[in-house]
Amino acid sequence: MKYFLFSLAVFFSVVVHAQTKVSGMVIDETSEPVAFANVIFKDSNEGTITNDNGVFYMESDSTYQTLIISFIGYEDQEISLTSKVNYDMKITMVEATEQLQGVTVISGKQSKKNNPAVDILKKIWAKKRINGLRRFDQYAYDKYEKVEFDLNTIDSALMKRKIFKGLEFVFQDLDTSRITGKTYLPIFLNETFSTVHGDNILKEEKENILGNKNSGFDNNQAIIAFVADLYQEYDIYDNYLKFFDKSFTSPLSRTGVDTYNYALRDSAYIDNKWCYNIVYYPRRKNELTFKGDFWVNDSTYAIKNINLEVTKSANINWVKEIYIEQEFDVVNDSVFLLKRDYMLSDFSFQKKEKSRGVYGKRTTVFDNYKFDEEKPKEFYKADKNPFDPLDIVQDDSFWEKNRLEDLNKDESGIYKLLDTLRTVPKFKSFYNIASILGSGYVEIDKWDMDIGRVYDVYGFNQAEGHRFRLGARTYRGQNDLWRLEGYAAYGFSDHKFKHGLAGKFLLDRKSRLILSGGNRRDIEQLGVSLTATNDVLGRSIASSTVLTVGANNRLTNINLSAASLEMEPITNLRIGVGGTFRTLSSALPDDFSLEYIDGDSPTGIASEIRQFDFNALLIYTPGKRTIGYGVERRDINDNYSTLLLKYTKGIEGVWDSDFDYSKLQFSYSQPWQIGGFGRLFSTIEVGKTFGEVPLGLLNVIPGNQTIFSNYGTFTNLDFYEFVSDTYASLHLQHNFNGRLFSRIPFLRKLDLREIVALRGVWGELSDANIALSAPASINTPLQAPSDRIYYEYSVGVGNIFRVLRIDFNFRGNYLDSPAARPFGITGTFGFSF
Repeated sequence: MKYFLFSLAVFFSVVVHAQTKVSGMVIDETSEPVAFANVIFKDSNEGTITNDNGVFYMESDSTYQTLIISFIGYEDQEISLTSKVNYDMKITMVEATEQLQGVTVISGKQSKKNNPAVDILKKIWAKKRINGLRRFDQYAYDKYEKVEFDLNTIDSALMKRKIFKGLEFVFQDLDTSRITGKTYLPIFLNETFSTVHGDNILKEEKENILGNKNSGFDNNQAIIAFVADLYQEYDIYDNYLKFFDKSFTSPLSRTGVDTYNYALRDSAYIDNKWCYNIVYYPRRKNELTFKGDFWVNDSTYAIKNINLEVTKSANINWVKEIYIEQEFDVVNDSVFLLKRDYMLSDFSFQKKEKSRGVYGKRTTVFDNYKFDEEKPKEFYKADKNPFDPLDIVQDDSFWEKNRLEDLNKDESGIYKLLDTLRTVPKFKSFYNIASILGSGYVEIDKWDMDIGRVYDVYGFNQAEGHRFRLGARTYRGQNDLWRLEGYAAYGFSDHKFKHGLAGKFLLDRKSRLILSGGNRRDIEQLGVSLTATNDVLGRSIASSTVLTVGANNRLTNINLSAASLEMEPITNLRIGVGGTFRTLSSALPDDFSLEYIDGDSPTGIASEIRQFDFNALLIYTPGKRTIGYGVERRDINDNYSTLLLKYTKGIEGVWDSDFDYSKLQFSYSQPWQIGGFGRLFSTIEVGKTFGEVPLGLLNVIPGNQTIFSNYGTFTNLDFYEFVSDTYASLHLQHNFNGRLFSRIPFLRKLDLREIVALRGVWGELSDANIALSAPASINTPLQAPSDRIYYEYSVGVGNIFRVLRIDFNFRGNYLDSPAARPFGITGTFGFSF
């Protein structure tokens, strides 16, 4: 999706003239920038704050003749505005030599005592539980949201590039951001209207989407899901605000006094309510913080309006600016309710002032509040994830009635422009390239088919050597009620073809009853997870082990056939039953054996396992949000927990199945946001196998012989180093998001992030199962970590060059095992905020 945003550089807008525009830099007498200085139009409540580099931009629909710049410890500067547009001003602040009586000068890391702003902040804390929607047992309101993406920092050099040849018409008119002063060109607009119901007693909330409209992309759910994940809901009264998977300390947080400097700047009537104006800015650089100001009522201590701007030094990638405005309406003398929420993000590869990027702008308007209308609990338990574009595409009359904020001229023009651009061959080529990079598939519309995935075409392993794979899937639309998918692969060392074919069919949309099945004949690395999936086309790391640690020769030939029936009777609760039949044998018999004792074999030993299993599965994902109604839906958040319970029954005799056994497995995964100290991800898994089974059916403690960090595996274990029939494992990984490195001066500017992890597993292996697989023990150890818990720990450094993470992994015990790896280095590449 990031490729999608940055490749849609093709667009249009109409000029909207503001009455007064100003920009410039504020410096001190030594020419050093003055960060967080106050800039306001005289005799108004309109103002801003300089950024880390002392730079500001501001505009207003009103006409002003004077600009006031102030900062505690400096004399106020009044600057006459000679015209409606005054750019690139340079304003020098002079240190104050006197203090007015009764004014407390606060600068630097100010004291938390005797500060009137901090006293007001404490009253905000005391009142926040009874402000806004929290005052009512139940609530409901209408919600209108528009999300726009714009290409910014347009100049003549960009317009003359060859990439835009034939598309010059999109640059006929440009607009200027009222926040940053940069020229921009709208490229995408999405509108949504919904009704929201909530119950503070039940602690439930439900949103019903009644209308959705996209500019030129036919309700593309990939875009909608990206937008929904990018701009999740937040409450400024919370201690931490989450944006782009990062937790920022709120200026209204109880920990705010340790994070921000506060100063009482002004007081005035706003909508007939006396309010105080408080300015805040961070105490330290490189932390996830804001700068800005807010107006708060003097009696209810409810916020009237607030703006938040992420500081440029904040440890966040690919985002140069984040600016937020919230306005609250006074419903009666004591109730302040959110009226309008505006958020602007400037996505860019660099944080330099003149670097180009893409604006992401979200505007949310709230209206028609209703209170204390009780709904039954079942109302909130119904499907919370309905999103059927066919049902919610509305005509113009719907939007004229429910659009709570009119589109301006440039927003209105996007719909027409995108429809035109879709007919331009050059633009269609750009769009197709972006689509391939984002999805991994090449679309062939006339066949209703996708070819791919392009990222799986080449692989290498010791059994197949060089391997090539070509796949395809049916694709009539993003809400297909059925889908077929398959691939063919060829190994140039074993000279064998492999294949996979699978199908999914949505039989009932309400209960999400899905029938699926397929067959795969391929080479696989078993034991890469304890709780394995029966997905026929699940990708095996055997096809991509180009770079490995040690001899990666314990590979398995697998012929798997599977069929299952799954339903979702309650939102986020999936229940499934199915059956699998598989044959397993070693892909490299000279190096790795799956042989076991078989009294019916002429030699007393069998080298192939034939096994039929019945499976029952229960997966509960509370808090998970999805989009779409087809057989495959998209997730739009990643902060939900996952509980999995799986029962497997092996049945001897069915299609000459070899073993009769039972297996019970449970896993629980949970992400935890630890305030401003980063994110912890935890997983616990337990399982037990009842009955005698050979090595191929035991639980392999997942090792990792690749050079890539892989959560859920044990990095310093070889494949099949430990196997078990009873096990319990724990994985903990915490990313501090630069919280610690930001306190170290020489590391601060590198924006590195520190990651620590601890993982452990205990297991047992019965004497009967050891004896059964005795022939395989010649080159595969049959041992479990039963004497003591096997554990590893690692420390890592992330965000190196903003794309690389390196982990230093240490093995805690079992160091006397043959070929034990006490230390290893792994890494990953990826784009993350």
